[in-house]
Amino acid sequence: MTKFELEERIVEVLKTVFDPEIPVNIYDLGLIYKVDVDDDFNVSVDMTLTAPNCPAADFIMEDVRLKLENISGVKSAVVNLVFEPEWDKDMMSEEAKLELGFM
Repeated sequence: MTKFELEERIVEVLKTVFDPEIPVNIYDLGLIYKVDVDDDFNVSVDMTLTAPNCPAADFIMEDVRLKLENISGVKSAVVNLVFEPEWDKDMMSEEAKLELGFM
């Protein structure tokens, strides 16, 4: 698998992770800020939450890490929780905005 193919697979997998309180995946919500894959296929993800005090934070982050580590070819996965820039609804995809009634 090439690095590009792995990055595509990572996006597919991130779209299977949901905040239990919101019926839209975290990728389309705009919670994923950065995905890095190094030459050894170690993955690092910077992500945020819709609110700093999100009660599902640990669950979501662990779900992301486990799903990334289960992708064939990924050597390791690290999930970094960041709060800058602060998330807002303009970061959502058009599909997410439509699903949540913002359009």
